[in-house]
Amino acid sequence: MSTLDPSDSSQLSVLAEEIRHFRKKNNFSLEQLAEASGVSRSMISKIERCETVPSTVILSKLAEALGVTFSQLMAPAVEREIVYIPAARQPILKDEESGFLRRCISPVLPGRGIDWALNTLPPEAETGTFVAHRRGVEEYIFVLRGRMRVSIGDQRVNLNQGDSLYFQADADHSFLNLGKTPCEYFLVIDTAKVRS
Repeated sequence: MSTLDPSDSSQLSVLAEEIRHFRKKNNFSLEQLAEASGVSRSMISKIERCETVPSTVILSKLAEALGVTFSQLMAPAVEREIVYIPAARQPILKDEESGFLRRCISPVLPGRGIDWALNTLPPEAETGTFVAHRRGVEEYIFVLRGRMRVSIGDQRVNLNQGDSLYFQADADHSFLNLGKTPCEYFLVIDTAKVRS
């Protein structure tokens, strides 16, 4: 189970509303979304009723099944071209099991396919496996501090501070902190090719 940043009590209801919005936009019943995502109907129902917050892995499965980015589920879309998001208003998801923190720093703009996040993995922690995205989705990583291993399908890549990585994200992938201090890294998920 995960918790959103406790300083923003409205974030749980935003997440619930956005999942419900995209589920209805896709004409999915709870059962259909459960089948498409591999997430149980009861879990989706609890999320939509603000009774629980999904782990980052569950949220990625729901986003993939709904055809949206992680950030689109964390914040309602805005229409402006210049968007200022103070640090206090950036949605933060914390996975209680691993301690993994994901701060959504990109605005959610209609018709755009960029999801930009600042992630923090505690010492020797792993994110769990993120489900493969649709073909055409690309991910970019830049390590701000620490060391990490990225697993993409059956391939493994070790990254140190300052290293960057690009990969086509149509295979299951996960991230592991190799060090004894927190690992911070930027992650950009680009779905623009899928949308065009």
